[in-house]
Order: sequence, then structure tokens, then C-alpha cells
Amino acid sequence: MTSDVPPPIPFPTAAPEVSRMTLAQQIRESLVVRIVSGEIAPGERLVETRLASVYGTSQAPVREALRELEAMRMVETRPRRGTFVRHFVQQTLRECYVVRAALEETATRLAMLAGTMPIAALRAEVKAMRAATRSGDADAAARASVAFHRHIVDAAHNELLKLSWEALRIEARTSVTMVAADVKLKDIAREHAELLKTIETGDLEAACRETRDHQWHYADLPHDAHGRARRNAS
Repeated sequence: MTSDVPPPIPFPTAAPEVSRMTLAQQIRESLVVRIVSGEIAPGERLVETRLASVYGTSQAPVREALRELEAMRMVETRPRRGTFVRHFVQQTLRECYVVRAALEETATRLAMLAGTMPIAALRAEVKAMRAATRSGDADAAARASVAFHRHIVDAAHNELLKLSWEALRIEARTSVTMVAADVKLKDIAREHAELLKTIETGDLEAACRETRDHQWHYADLPHDAHGRARRNAS
């Protein structure tokens, strides 16, 4: 449980892409990290006025951030009582990655069949991930990872699929996963490089399978997408 007045939490380090984040998004990102790390405990009430004071802003961006967290099922609003951190946040993450795996597998299939897979853009994002690994920039690695997958979703040219994917709040959930799973930057670059290599071979089924497995891995279920038991699943 946090104290009544937690210390100010710094926003992500400024960078070209980060600077385009709204204040509400920055607050959301900070709260995501604090919730997943356990600094803000399950069941704890999030008070708008208190958070506004912590982040040095008005209540409006805090309210917007809490609405986004509710859409992500990380918090819940109880009538006449306020907003509280949900229990079972890890279960919410698992559900997200199973759905994301299905969406991105379909996007990969559509893009490869249509011949619209943006290989050059994917290579650029892998290069950015490797640069982020060398500099130890977790924010840059996360941005490049999200961009990599967004390129594939865009290339599918299916607006409903894209809207469903965006509704998962991919940027925020990527930040959550990096904290919750203690993801190593070198692993991010390596996994995406391997996925890109498979896509470049033109093997449709292998690329779809690896795309699905890439996301299913983070669902952290007792079995993988093929029904095989995992020894280290939680």
C-alpha cells in the first residue's frame, strides 16, 4: 500500500516520440508502471485530486488517464466510491496477449498474401531496437517494438482489425510487460530480428505461426499456442 501522499514520479525521459505524448498519456504510463511494480497495491483507491497534486497538474488529464486505465481493465470505478486498482492485473495481461496474438497472426497473413508487408520499415525498427539495446534506452526499445507490429497491422489494410488492435492500448501494455516480465532489451531486438527473418523468407505459415507465438509467449500461460505444457509458466 502506498502512503497518502506518494513522492512525485518523474515522467519518461524526453525524446522526439515521447514529446508527442499527451500529459494524460504520460500520467497513464507512470501509473501503469507503479501498479505493475506493486508500488500501488491491488484494491487501492486512486484519488484524482491527490494524483493531480503528485503530478503537478489539473484533474482533467488525471481523469483521462484513469479512463484509459479502466479501458485497459487495470482499474475499476465504483459508483459513489471512486476508482480502485483491480485485482488480477496479471490475468488481464494474459488475456490481452492471447487476443493480440490472434490479431497479429491475421494481419501477417493478410499482408503477406497481398504483398504489402513493409520489409524496409520492419528492418528500420529492428535497427532501432538494436541501437536502443546498445544505449540501454528502454523507452526507445518499447517504441520501436510497438512500431514494428503497427507496420504489420497497417499493412493488412483491415480497418476493423486495426481498431481492435489499437483498442488493446498496445503502447501502455508494452510498458506493463517490460516491468512485469523483466524483459531484457537484447531479447526484444533478437526476437524481432528472428521474426523479421522468417517473414523475409516468404513462408506464409511459418511467419504466421511465429507471429502468433511471439505474442502468446507473453501470455505466460501453463501451455503454449500448440497445447504444449510449459515447465516455467506461472
